[in-house]
Order: sequence, then structure tokens, then C-alpha cells
Amino acid sequence: MTARRIDFYDDPAAPAPNSLVPSVNVVVVNDVGDILMIRRSDNGNWAVPGGAIDLGESLPQAAVRETLEETGVTCEITGLVGTYTDPKHVILYTSDGEARQEFSIVLTARPIDGEPTPSDESREVRWVPREEIGSLVMDRSMRLRLGHFLDGAGPYIG
Repeated sequence: MTARRIDFYDDPAAPAPNSLVPSVNVVVVNDVGDILMIRRSDNGNWAVPGGAIDLGESLPQAAVRETLEETGVTCEITGLVGTYTDPKHVILYTSDGEARQEFSIVLTARPIDGEPTPSDESREVRWVPREEIGSLVMDRSMRLRLGHFLDGAGPYIG
């Protein structure tokens, strides 16, 4: 059976969280305003690239590394969308039973090298025009993050 990621929000059926992992998501925007998106291998949802911050690395280093690993695109960090730490959002990883409380910092970036290329974590990678974002299947937390980016009110603290 393939390992899966299941997102719960304010759901009594959600498992009790057993970990809190600082992570980063990156909204990479190209010169024409399209957003770099991945279709996740673990749940089929669309998302911006991201992942856990490793020991010994800074937030921007993790953002650049995760983006390159998941998309084949090297980016340069340009700003902050916000912080997302809602304890009502629990992420279950079926491979090991980890139930993670949300803790993500969302940054903005611009591409500097590479072409969208799928990885083990992303079955599809592409530049998505802003007007198409609403039609993609994604978790409510990712839609919230992208909404905050697109609104441009910046930075969201939550």
C-alpha cells in the first residue's frame, strides 16, 4: 500500500497530534505571474512546493532545497506570505502514523533556473496561471495560503 497524507480540519475523527514539525511552503512566481504548482504523489492534490526544515538549515535554505527537489526549479526567496499554525489542522501520514499539527511558514520566490520536472513527491509540476488556481483540487489549507498570497494583504499570522 502506498503511503498517504490525509489532512483533517476541525474534525472529531482526526487523530490526536503527536508531532510538530517546522515546515515551509514556497509560492514561486514567474515573469508572467504564473505560480509553480505540484500535484502531490501522496494525495493527488495540487499544492505549492514545500516540506520540513532540516536541522542545520535556515528557512530560506529549506525553501530553496524543497522547491528544487519537488519541481526541478531553483528559486530565490523574495518575501513572506504568512505563518500557518492552526492546531485544528492535523496531517496524518499513513506510512508511520505521524499525526502532525500544522506549522508552516509560506514564502514567495522567483525562479532563477531549471524547468518544471516531476519527482517522487510530485506526479505533475507546472506553471499555473492565477485564474486557473481556483479550479484545481487542493486541501483547504493550501487554498487559504494561496488566497492570502493572491489577496496581497500580507503577511498573514495564524
